[in-house]
Amino acid sequence: MEKVITYVKHSKEEILKVIFPTKEQVRSAFFAVFVVVTIISLFLALVDATMSYSLSLIIE
Repeated sequence: MEKVITYVKHSKEEILKVIFPTKEQVRSAFFAVFVVVTIISLFLALVDATMSYSLSLIIE
């Protein structure tokens, strides 16, 4: 039982050391990820459309 109590105490000490991000940090990180994913998605859509068009011209 003493090992469990020691484990819980150490776990609590470690949790208190954790620095959680602020709302502003989470918001800015979300915005950055959203912008990057949007840009990459648009680029891949453009590449896909170009490849599809090129392939359709070759096949016909």
